[in-house]
Amino acid sequence: MAFYVYILHCSDDSYYTGHTDNLEMRMAEHQSGECGGYTATRMPVQLLWSQDCTTREEALAAEQQIKGWSRKKKEAMMRGDWKAVQQFAWGTNNPLPDKLR
Repeated sequence: MAFYVYILHCSDDSYYTGHTDNLEMRMAEHQSGECGGYTATRMPVQLLWSQDCTTREEALAAEQQIKGWSRKKKEAMMRGDWKAVQQFAWGTNNPLPDKLR
């Protein structure tokens, strides 16, 4: 069974991060308001990014990690800009050490 972590763009320009074992069904639930909670009052939503995970635990851990990130760091990840992700991890006042540049 496959699991997924995903990011939605909500109608209020916010992001929602979640995980599921059925991405197509979960998207339909978000679009119809069946999920309740955060996305129900911010429809319509659009899937911006998803990643396959091997286990539910891996998907949940990725969801929790991403939820702790800044908007800019999430956007860098969705672009595949891993250098920027590292820079945001170090913070704007803490430049990357030379070995990571």
